[in-house]
Amino acid sequence: MSFTAQAHARRPATTVAVIDRCPVIHRGLAAIMREDGRFELAMVAADAETFLSDYAARGVAAPIDVAVSGWDMPGGGGLALLRRISQMANPPRVLIYTGSLSDMTLRAAIREGAAGLVRKTEPPGRLLQAIAAVAAGGRDFPAIQRRQGPSEALTKREREILDALAGGATNGELAAALGVSVNTVKFHLRNLFEKLNVRNRANAVALWLNR
Repeated sequence: MSFTAQAHARRPATTVAVIDRCPVIHRGLAAIMREDGRFELAMVAADAETFLSDYAARGVAAPIDVAVSGWDMPGGGGLALLRRISQMANPPRVLIYTGSLSDMTLRAAIREGAAGLVRKTEPPGRLLQAIAAVAAGGRDFPAIQRRQGPSEALTKREREILDALAGGATNGELAAALGVSVNTVKFHLRNLFEKLNVRNRANAVALWLNR
């Protein structure tokens, strides 16, 4: 056992599922997790549909902490996984692991509730760092350059609202700070979500912080 594995041996292992069409990815991630010692590879699947079926059969008594999923897979990729996994009992947090990253992929992953995204071109240690962060309840997305991100179309008032949301402000607190009614705040939020192409305030804040 390596020094790193020994350092983490006394801690409960983070259970991880890997969903990817490439068997080499399965074997490679199994090896680096075993070497690290903090993680246990509990499931592998070739696509989202297989994983969702196997995870449902596994039952809530054996939960997975983090699902590391590819984006483009025959039979259902990362987008399909994100859209369906929230309907399951005790779902794992999803970390997208993709070889080709675009603004569209990043925004879709955030919008659909992913907890993070890592490029396959990055060192293995970067993926392990992201898995640990996601397992601890954090979020881990890359900062990439955007030519025309949706946040650039926001008004000054909408940017102020997003800053307040990022600070944890409630609708009532926003209304008081802006001198408007709660219904007016809700109106602004609906416009914001539409402009940012997100479903809720959590997704809006994540996109705003990663702009």
